[in-house]
Amino acid sequence: MKTMSEPYLPRVIQIGSTGRNSGKTTLALELIRHLRQERPVYSLKIITIKPQQKGHCQRGGLGCGICTAFTGGYEWQEETVTKGSKDTCQMLAAGSTKTFLLKAVEEQLAAGFAEIYRQLPPEAWLICESNTLRKVVRPQLFVMMDNQKKAKPSAVAVFQQADVVLQKATDFDWRQLAWGNV
Repeated sequence: MKTMSEPYLPRVIQIGSTGRNSGKTTLALELIRHLRQERPVYSLKIITIKPQQKGHCQRGGLGCGICTAFTGGYEWQEETVTKGSKDTCQMLAAGSTKTFLLKAVEEQLAAGFAEIYRQLPPEAWLICESNTLRKVVRPQLFVMMDNQKKAKPSAVAVFQQADVVLQKATDFDWRQLAWGNV
């Protein structure tokens, strides 16, 4: 359900998914490569950390260190490396003007996102990977990748708000969308 309290953000494309390895980054890279031809494109990967998981990997085990190193309500960093397998490296290499990683507990997600969003030029596109961000903003387009047997809770919470639902990133045809004059 879309509420009036969610600010509408033109030129923001949010990509969510029902699970890991679903094609979010593949779709983000394609959008970056296409949209950068008309105006600057910025990209953002969001990791929402549940308060009880702060300092622990959300997926169990040792994990990659992103969540275990988290100490506050939110923190962000700009990616500067284009070589590597991290999603943020790939986004920057695909032509994103700047790429950010935001880690936030859900209660601080809006504040962390706002801090990054203020840095974007008004004419720029923002490609964002996140499910939970949809709870606090209404992007111009919210794409949900739905190709997992069981949806994670963050996807279930916002699934009905998706503008487009895809099984594969290659199913997305940006030419069929009416972007308007934004």
